[in-house]
Amino acid sequence: MNKLLLMVLIFTTTVFASAFKVDSVHSKISFKVKHLMITNVYGTFSKYDAIIDYDEKTKKFNTLSAKVDINSISTENAKRDKHLRSKDFFHVREYPLMSFQLLSLNEDEAIAELTIKGITQKVSFELENNGTIKDPRGNTRLGFSLEAKISRKSFNLSWNKVLEAGSVVVGDKIKIMVDIEAVKQK
Repeated sequence: MNKLLLMVLIFTTTVFASAFKVDSVHSKISFKVKHLMITNVYGTFSKYDAIIDYDEKTKKFNTLSAKVDINSISTENAKRDKHLRSKDFFHVREYPLMSFQLLSLNEDEAIAELTIKGITQKVSFELENNGTIKDPRGNTRLGFSLEAKISRKSFNLSWNKVLEAGSVVVGDKIKIMVDIEAVKQK
């Protein structure tokens, strides 16, 4: 009897879980960081992929992991992007990918392992889970956002210059913003 109950429990908890594929046209991974401590520089990563297993019934992620191609960084300035790819920052020849692995969820907080430049740290992300909806073509779409602030120095992204007035060229805190729309796979 216990085996039957266990099989029913496993079946009912996985039957509503579904794989979703990122719709890159309606998704964005971006960041912002202080420049000269008076304004922000914004950037994006255009190449990334994720494994998303989402339970529509419980509105929970069973799996959420992603890999980001650092070479796809864009701050809309080619010289700056080249510098960001260099050893001073991301060192993409040695560390071409950044990764995210969800560890746990608590309401609107997602704890994840974030790996940048070979350094893995637990990071708390604010999660906005917008759930699912049917699009005009009958596809089920999932929408969610993640936001976090990290210290770039803790990931060995430490290049900087001190200005005459005592401030620095690049701030330490980086705000990460992730907006994902994904389509349920059939």
